[in-house]
Amino acid sequence: MGHIFARTTRTTPPMVAGGEGCYFHDATGKRYLDGSGGAAVSCLGHSNRAVTEAICEQMAKVAYAHTGFFTSEPAEALADELIALAPEGIGRVYLLSGGSEAVEAALKLARQYFIEKGEASRRHIIARRQSYHGNTLGALAAGGNMWRRRQFEPLMIETSHIAPCYEYRDRQPGESVREYGQRVADELEAEILRLGPENVMAFIAEPVVGATGGAVVPVEGYFRRIRDICDRHGVLLILDEVMCGMGRTGSMFACEQEGVRPDIVTLAKGLGAGYMPIGAMLCSDEIYETIAAGSGFFQHGHTYMGHPAAAACARAVLREIREKELLPAVRAQGQYLDEALREAFASHPHVGDIRGRGLFRGLEIVAERASKVPFDPARSIAGRIKSAAFEAGLICYPMGGTIDGRNGDHVLLAPPFIITRPEIDELVEKLSHAIDSATLG
Repeated sequence: MGHIFARTTRTTPPMVAGGEGCYFHDATGKRYLDGSGGAAVSCLGHSNRAVTEAICEQMAKVAYAHTGFFTSEPAEALADELIALAPEGIGRVYLLSGGSEAVEAALKLARQYFIEKGEASRRHIIARRQSYHGNTLGALAAGGNMWRRRQFEPLMIETSHIAPCYEYRDRQPGESVREYGQRVADELEAEILRLGPENVMAFIAEPVVGATGGAVVPVEGYFRRIRDICDRHGVLLILDEVMCGMGRTGSMFACEQEGVRPDIVTLAKGLGAGYMPIGAMLCSDEIYETIAAGSGFFQHGHTYMGHPAAAACARAVLREIREKELLPAVRAQGQYLDEALREAFASHPHVGDIRGRGLFRGLEIVAERASKVPFDPARSIAGRIKSAAFEAGLICYPMGGTIDGRNGDHVLLAPPFIITRPEIDELVEKLSHAIDSATLG
């Protein structure tokens, strides 16, 4: 790999040579079914002509213009389109280059909002254990995955973490689903009261937990209770939809299915579908108007924010989703994927849970199904599944540390919205081989 500083120094990945539809091929000609969209990014698959043409057309006009000097037609139009789709009350869009940037912007905006309201004591962020919000230091501090945090903790801002909404592991015997959801949501209120409501600025959560949990879906009523608690104490609700948003769960915004509105929501990944790096932080009219009536200046910014070609890309992605009716396809194909996974793994001795929404699905891998006991982390089950799947020509997204950052394993699936039923059958067949190879071998 020459002088590339790769993700790992232990192995050298194959050279990608091309992609078409739901498949990649490497320099040797081997094909790989993209069963995870990379990291839930490639929602339109590979080599989408409409998107690449939109990028090239904009590049021919102007590739880059710093937002300290100019706005651009693609950025303005994209913001309008996102607001038309956004939850009620969301009125402004801040365009960035990725998910970590979007979360950093959300946290800093929350702090500045309260300063400009005259509530400068509000400085605490509350999040959930086993959450993931990005790899820059602010986003990493908000995240609750201990494996990612550990070596960088001395550099991080102080944050609080409450329990996730993780019914498979944490609902108690005799406790109804609703009782469980209300109990874990109430941990937020307890933590706000412990810190002092006047000192808490925001609660951040993924509507459907992605990388660190494997498509963990909240129970009915959980987020409505969270919204009520935030409202009661004047705390902002930040929903991180970087991975689960932009249609991935079957609705454009994942929080639509929870019946809640955020004060701030973050997007990325599927927003650009992998064709350009782009993210977005959307905020309520009330937050924007507070800044506008105060300093008039959000003290934040990045060199490539509002990039015209990236904005043109995202507009083309939205157009493809709309014109090709991909949201209904996500729901239909997601149902077929769920059924195929249950047919293959419902009785598998090492698959404890099958979960998710739309084309965002997860399998939790266990050493023993009835007791839910995880495999010994030393066995590196997630890594073994990833390697076996890759060898078989399937890209999926396994991860260890599902339970507490050390114990537990899961596989996340997030294929392109254009996936067909035969391709889903291929995905499940190859995944079955990989799981058997890793757990039974």
